[in-house]
Amino acid sequence: GLGPSDASPDEGVVEDLPLIDEKAVEQLTEGLISHYLPDLQRSKSALQELTQNQVVLLETLEQEISKFKECNSILEINALFSEAKHYHNKLVNIRNEMMMIHEKTSKLKVSGINI
Repeated sequence: GLGPSDASPDEGVVEDLPLIDEKAVEQLTEGLISHYLPDLQRSKSALQELTQNQVVLLETLEQEISKFKECNSILEINALFSEAKHYHNKLVNIRNEMMMIHEKTSKLKVSGINI
């Protein structure tokens, strides 16, 4: 036959449960909610404030990044201008050398030496 260990663990549980008092459940639920709700609402407002602060911080960071990009562009433009000045000086020197060579060859031609 069946021993005590063979009986189902759920057997007789339903009969053992007292009748559930709907009013008590409602009051317990309200008590639980009223206990945790203020903390949850404070947490919610703290999270909203944190999120707003993060948005402001992100916008500020984006502005700073665009400033750095502008600075970089200005530095690149300055480098281009100094490079252009350098090459302009080279061109002026080459032109001066060519004018001197032209003068020397003109003097040689006047002297009767054909080049």
